[in-house]
Amino acid sequence: MKNSRRNFIKKTAAASSATLLAPTIVSSSVFGANDRINAAVLGVNGRGKNHISGLMNQKNVQVTTLCDPDLNILANRKKEFKEKYNKDVALEQDLRRVMDDKDIDVVSIASPNHWHALSVIWACQAGKDAYVEKPGSHNIFEGRKMVEAAHKYDRIVQHGVQLRSSPAINEAIELMRDGYIGRVYMARGLVFRWRADIGDKGFSPIPKGLDYDLWTGPAPKRPFTENLVHYNWHWHWDYGNGDVGNQGIHETDLCMWGLDVGLPTKITSMGGKFLWDDCKEVPEVLTSIYNYPDEGKIIQFEVRPWCTNSEQGATVGNIFYGDKGILVVDGYNKYKTYLGQNREPGKSGDDGARESSGMDRGDSGTDGHIANFIEAVRAHDASLLNAPVETAHLASGLAHLGNIAYRMEKVLTFNPSAEKFVNDPEADKMLTRNYREGFEVPNVV
Repeated sequence: MKNSRRNFIKKTAAASSATLLAPTIVSSSVFGANDRINAAVLGVNGRGKNHISGLMNQKNVQVTTLCDPDLNILANRKKEFKEKYNKDVALEQDLRRVMDDKDIDVVSIASPNHWHALSVIWACQAGKDAYVEKPGSHNIFEGRKMVEAAHKYDRIVQHGVQLRSSPAINEAIELMRDGYIGRVYMARGLVFRWRADIGDKGFSPIPKGLDYDLWTGPAPKRPFTENLVHYNWHWHWDYGNGDVGNQGIHETDLCMWGLDVGLPTKITSMGGKFLWDDCKEVPEVLTSIYNYPDEGKIIQFEVRPWCTNSEQGATVGNIFYGDKGILVVDGYNKYKTYLGQNREPGKSGDDGARESSGMDRGDSGTDGHIANFIEAVRAHDASLLNAPVETAHLASGLAHLGNIAYRMEKVLTFNPSAEKFVNDPEADKMLTRNYREGFEVPNVV
């Protein structure tokens, strides 16, 4: 099964990117089974809490440092950490001090999207391995730089798309590779999440304990507003990428993995805000089409925010279409197939069913995905990763292309090898951003 995944990574990395920088080998440790790995978690308000528990559940791994620009959140996590593990943990407000700490071996990144790629690059430059939440990048330029940094500094970088570590989903991919539903020509990604009106809270004083300049980091600095801090930055272009770049990265990644494709050559998107008169900048409803005319394949992706029907029973998931049937991934760790015109039920799989029947659950969920990361860190072998850095760039890149097409309001033609649009300098400007001084994503990592 891992051979199929590795072949996909090799193919898409070659087909959708310029030549990678030659690896520069830096001094690095290969950990033995009994060597403790010290970890820091960057961003501990939301997903970071899962990262803490996921790392602490690994053998001979110790979370030694928590880092967040909000001292109030850090104080809460420190108290919880002490209560749960009966251990103290160091606190840092500035991630640059984490990077300078030679005793920290790995960093786990759960900060807002606009910080992801730069955090990975800084970690690689500091000789640390990194686990980064989805999306790996905030734009396509910095995703490519993240890949280059991982290769140049010979670091282990895992992307937080847990589907890659699910035995059931790997089984589904193998079925499609073996032709079980025939020639697979289309994938759909579904993100139907309940996203309410967030209002508009206006500007307000910066809360005591929050380093707002550091929270802003590489992004443009706006007057402080609770519209951004701590969660609703997802719905503002300078910091987030909408739901296609939030929940949707799990599904963009699976679309590409299942179809065995890289980045597309034709992209169009349409949508808008139809429900709420709130401060969200991103569309509530978004439909994106990614076309691969030379390969005879297509991806359709839909974001819906409120009351809606499910599709084949799925509200978050994927549907693959072949000339012999369809395969539905519902949620994270289960799939079903339906064959022929009469939609006869075919093979299915569920990680939960495997567990209850005594079979090996494998690497399902955040804990298992982190276990795969730690395995690769111990061996210092990126080929062991289920979701290496290339997947972070490509899966995030697909979402970015859809968002650019939506904002440009036209069909775009893209050159995957150059990672540029074809004869469209205005669209090319949206592949990157202007970075604040001191927080630049460098052209040369």
